[in-house]
Amino acid sequence: MVAIPSKHKSLTLLAGVLMAQLLLLAVQVKRDSRGRLIRVWAISAAYPFERTGAWGFGKVRGVWTHYFALRDTVRENEALRIENDGLKLTISQLQSRAAEADRLAGLLNFKQTHEKVPMVAARVIAASAGTASRTAEIDRGERDGIKRNMAVITPDGAVGKVIEVYRDTAQVLLLTDKEGGAGAMLVNSRTQGVVGGTGDPMMQMKFVANEQDVAAGEKIVTSGMDKIFPRDIPVGTVVDAKPGQPPFKKISVQPAAKLDQLEAVIVLLTQEPVEFKTDTQNTQAGAVNSGAGTSNPAQSPTVAEKP
Repeated sequence: MVAIPSKHKSLTLLAGVLMAQLLLLAVQVKRDSRGRLIRVWAISAAYPFERTGAWGFGKVRGVWTHYFALRDTVRENEALRIENDGLKLTISQLQSRAAEADRLAGLLNFKQTHEKVPMVAARVIAASAGTASRTAEIDRGERDGIKRNMAVITPDGAVGKVIEVYRDTAQVLLLTDKEGGAGAMLVNSRTQGVVGGTGDPMMQMKFVANEQDVAAGEKIVTSGMDKIFPRDIPVGTVVDAKPGQPPFKKISVQPAAKLDQLEAVIVLLTQEPVEFKTDTQNTQAGAVNSGAGTSNPAQSPTVAEKP
């Protein structure tokens, strides 16, 4: 061991004695209600370390707790998202079924209202995918009495004609196809022409003279001159009319039937007239039914008596 010089040894001994006396005094002296002085010193000396340790432990515990809480929140959010997606799908299916039920009810009501007119209700099972050809395939064919060039309609108006017939199916050429069309006339002036497709959702009415007054919003119905459609079936509404290449106007027509949303149609097995009530007639009939307390707006189409 390293020898301690006598002078330093005396100082060390003196410091030890003073420290021992100080500790004995701290043990004996009391600080009011806080206990002996040595205890106060010990607590004061340990307090910074305890405070630092408690702060660090609290931070670690908080991070750990929040980690598990976030994991639980993520799981709950994922479960809620899956449940929400399922509810959206269910709502969409219910809305689709409700719309289909309305369409089928409309077809059934139309058939019941036109019991004297031979017709067959059919479901659209396929449609052309491109714009070059606009056709639809239905689930009725030769077994149901369907033949080529029979008119196809909906309760809203004309759709097209049958161009191909098979045993259980048939193909329908829509009015909006470039090769599609129907003899038509303007309701107000009874001016006749031809409504045909351009491959677009809109149609055009051809062979109407530039001198003829045609207003936007005027209704167009079938003329019956094509020997396919009966007379007075709604074809569409004039959207725009302007002078075209002489001597005919260029008339844009919005189809009456929703040709881009076809799901069910009616094939007319005869050219017997089918009368569609006009808006004025519907308004008058609604007023009469309202006064009588027996309103039934679904039964608007009526059968025209044979001449």
